[in-house]
Amino acid sequence: MAHIIVLGNEKGGSGKSTIAMHIATALVRMGYTVGTLDLDLRQRSFHRYIENRQATIAAKGMNAACPLPMELPRIAPGDLEPDDNVRDRQLLAVLDDMKGCCDFIVIDCPGSHTRLSHAGHSLADTLITPMNDSFVDFDLLARIEPKTYEIQRPSIYSEMVWQARQMRAEAGLNAIDWIVVRNRVGAQQMHNKRKVGGALDRLAKRIGFRVGTGFSERVIFRELFPAGMTLLDLRELGVERLNISNLSARQELRDLLAGLNLPEVEVNF
Repeated sequence: MAHIIVLGNEKGGSGKSTIAMHIATALVRMGYTVGTLDLDLRQRSFHRYIENRQATIAAKGMNAACPLPMELPRIAPGDLEPDDNVRDRQLLAVLDDMKGCCDFIVIDCPGSHTRLSHAGHSLADTLITPMNDSFVDFDLLARIEPKTYEIQRPSIYSEMVWQARQMRAEAGLNAIDWIVVRNRVGAQQMHNKRKVGGALDRLAKRIGFRVGTGFSERVIFRELFPAGMTLLDLRELGVERLNISNLSARQELRDLLAGLNLPEVEVNF
């Protein structure tokens, strides 16, 4: 059975699609079969990234690995039972198609609360929640007291994840391994970083997630998207010698993947 990795955060701009693409591509390059699904039916940033990659590989004749993008199937109204939800049926149908042929399935959820997003979270074996290193993003996880920065109560996104966990428990499935990833970290504002980090550590113990490290804020990520390439493809793009920034970014990707503790995966790039 495929291991399902879900990228989720109800706030846009946290870097979900970039992380999803790098994880999926890294796993493919390590020899795994990886299916992908973009549940943001409007923006489709994750699948646009993969489409860009497919176009670049075809145009340049590159021998580069690529994840398998999948789409939600059409379901005729007559095929639905009275209590069926069409989105639930579509999601389960496409996952049934992928589970038998994929080692991993990477799902990117929209930056908003939708039926598909909620259902996607409940299917996660590993849930990755990237967040910008600020209390604006932290607010989706928990409310804090503004003077002491003490946690008052879990917020809307944490409550949704708790509901997804309950659904998995009721279905007899394994618990979700939830990792909150500090992403798009800047080089400045060290005082704010410490405050956010302390609040995350306290909240992690309270509601049950692990804190992981993501990517620093780098221009290269915006430059790679149009070609559909990742940090691991720079040599294929003709970059013979990686600079310090590129090497640091690759190490961040290694640390991110190693921190996920995916079954039987040894990070080897």
